[in-house]
Amino acid sequence: MFDFFKKKNENNQEQNEAPVQETAEKKNIFSLTFESLKKTIEKTSESLVGNIVQKVEQEEEFDEFILDDMEELLIKADLGVNTSADIVDKLRKKNSMKPSQVREYLQNEFSQILNSAGSNALNYKDNELNIYFIVGVNGAGKTTLIGKLANRFKMQGKKVLVAAGDTFRAAAEEQLDIWSKRAGADIVRNDGADAASVVFDAIKKAKNENYDVVLVDTAGRLQNKFNLMQELSKIKTVIDKNAPESLRESILVLDANTGQNGLSQAKVFTECVNLTCVALTKLDGSAKGGIIIAIAKEMGLPVKLIGVGEKMEDLKDFDAQEFVKALFS
Repeated sequence: MFDFFKKKNENNQEQNEAPVQETAEKKNIFSLTFESLKKTIEKTSESLVGNIVQKVEQEEEFDEFILDDMEELLIKADLGVNTSADIVDKLRKKNSMKPSQVREYLQNEFSQILNSAGSNALNYKDNELNIYFIVGVNGAGKTTLIGKLANRFKMQGKKVLVAAGDTFRAAAEEQLDIWSKRAGADIVRNDGADAASVVFDAIKKAKNENYDVVLVDTAGRLQNKFNLMQELSKIKTVIDKNAPESLRESILVLDANTGQNGLSQAKVFTECVNLTCVALTKLDGSAKGGIIIAIAKEMGLPVKLIGVGEKMEDLKDFDAQEFVKALFS
């Protein structure tokens, strides 16, 4: 008899624990294992850490020649001129530091820079409308990222709406439509219409029909910066007027292979929009992942999402400390 009640209680406990376990499993889908992360950034690690440490740590003392070589190697590893110069200038002032300590010094510097940029967690509020304003140049992977992000939210049980705000590029709406259908998300599109009006319609629909998430696509042409800024400003004004409390993130999508050019892109889009974070696509196999540190240092922007493959589930959360640990492993 007592065994019966014991089994019943065990069954109830298993049922109560199931949702927690399911949530944890879903969360793990969007995280990279440490070994997978190491493999993903293997080329970046060699460029940013391996080459520099091997060249420097065998020296007996720092001198200007070694420091200049180190700065040049950091720049070549896409850390950016200003960030590289700052790291080496700080090293010049550490009179007691030996070249054999360069690995530890760089690891601490990278950690501090990434931490100072802020949290890597994507902002989201339950039981409210969450708008994500997504910008970046054509070819950076915006459309793919929106599809994968829509898929992520759908897997989490959210009601997702995509706003096809890139009305300039031919077939942009059609591509976004395909990705939205793959993710199981709804879409608001009006081919050739004013982008701001499409976003207005999407916000109206989202409010009326109780959506959890709106993903706003935008044009990414840099050839005429004035037109780009004007269009993005109009979209931002629409969001500010109609759902200012709902804007969770303004996300800059960067192709990891652009390297230091990513900094100039970040500066252009910062003029247009108050960016809050970066999503770095095509990180797998890239040797230019050092841009993550450069953007954190020079723009104060954290990376929150990384693209590591072509599959729907290959949009992963970025963990700054795991990234630094993997760089130096």
